[in-house]
Amino acid sequence: MTILMIMLAVIGGALLSIQAAVNGQLGNKVGVFRCAFLTFSIGALVTALLIFYFDKGHDLTLMDMPKWQLLGAMCGVPYIVIMVFAVQRIGVAVSTVAVIFGQLLMSMLIDNFGWLNNQELPFSINRIAAVVCLGIALYFIYSSNQESQESDS
Repeated sequence: MTILMIMLAVIGGALLSIQAAVNGQLGNKVGVFRCAFLTFSIGALVTALLIFYFDKGHDLTLMDMPKWQLLGAMCGVPYIVIMVFAVQRIGVAVSTVAVIFGQLLMSMLIDNFGWLNNQELPFSINRIAAVVCLGIALYFIYSSNQESQESDS
């Protein structure tokens, strides 16, 4: 089951890169906020259909949950807007690796301190090495973009 979840997460990451590339182009033509609105409108429609056809009933409603847990939905808006801006200026690869770098840093803090009612998973040398490696990857991908742009000029 763990392998399946990792594979699904990798597929999710690939879909985010495709979304970033498409939204970068769309945002360049229709505007960043209209692009974000379209993304969330279609996403809401598809999700509503999934709920209608596939979601089983639950004992609690969204209004029964602690209100701070509803804030997670608001994190998607800055992500989409930032990615549409960033992809247009620094490309899909740098934008995506930068997002993953930010995700990894924050997720390790959440894990380490058990923030937001999550299980505590302490820092380890392997986790710190992963962040360092990803930071190095971000540097090299960005540097490669800079070299390509200078040779094109």
